[in-house]
Amino acid sequence: MHLSTVKGAGVVARTGAEARRVQRTASVYELATAAIAAGHGLAEEVARRGLGDVVDLTRATFELPVSHPDPAHLHLTGTGLTHLGSASARDAMHAKLEGAETLTDSMKMFRMGLEAGRPAKGEVGAQPEWFYKGNGHAAVAPGAALEAPGFAEDGGEEPEVAGVYLIGPNGAPYRIGWALGNEFSDHVTERVNYLWLAHSKLRVASYGPEILVGDLPNDVRGTSRILRGGKTLWEKPFLSGEANMSHTLANLEHHHFKYGIFCQPGDLHVHFFGTATLSYADGIKTEPGDVFEIEAPAFGQPLRNPLSFAPKTEGATSVLPL
Repeated sequence: MHLSTVKGAGVVARTGAEARRVQRTASVYELATAAIAAGHGLAEEVARRGLGDVVDLTRATFELPVSHPDPAHLHLTGTGLTHLGSASARDAMHAKLEGAETLTDSMKMFRMGLEAGRPAKGEVGAQPEWFYKGNGHAAVAPGAALEAPGFAEDGGEEPEVAGVYLIGPNGAPYRIGWALGNEFSDHVTERVNYLWLAHSKLRVASYGPEILVGDLPNDVRGTSRILRGGKTLWEKPFLSGEANMSHTLANLEHHHFKYGIFCQPGDLHVHFFGTATLSYADGIKTEPGDVFEIEAPAFGQPLRNPLSFAPKTEGATSVLPL
């Protein structure tokens, strides 16, 4: 089953090719909250409420598939250097001056994942690189523009799988499902020094349009492309799923939710699991008006977002004394 939120139709459930409106449902957040309270899964909750009119998702205008009533209680986070093949792109970006130690910090982190990122079930493996992107105010609906701030050096796509989670009343994380994500970043800033990774990640991001409920396929195969003037400027396949990762998903989930601050009842989390495919690594310089398109058959409708840039900022930000 897939869940999405369609403007004018509300929450939509899709099984196979048929998508229908979920009756008596205000939001996916409300649907998931009710499922937790009832002690059953989302499919059972959808069946209990019933399905209504057919919705054509190929013609739909999508909202975020799930959001929080209070955007401050939606957390956007992610992990990097988690995919086989990602280290070479990141290592090139973070390469140190001649004469430095053989392995960059990026390669050391990647090697830790290769050696201890796939622990046995119930055990704890190596912790990954982790970063914070923002809260619900930085969550951009499918189809809406990903706006780079005025001080940004770059606006680049990162095609990823994101896990979507709701914290239950007992503080336990419940996985709603999986979504395509564009973990939008500033790769030029990151390349200056890897310690600026945190700055490069404080950007908007998009996810959806559909949430895959249930297990993530072991081998996820999709395509990431950039359109300019309606024509394909750049296109490349991307891989995800545990068959293509140096960490298990359970290990990555553990190292996020081991922190009590991320287990506050009612909070919503969208956690991006990383990628090995970047147009920036192929020398692409994005421009305002470019359209990012990320698709994978397992997720249904593609995630599309145009790129925009806020006006250049002049001078320093002023803080007003009280």
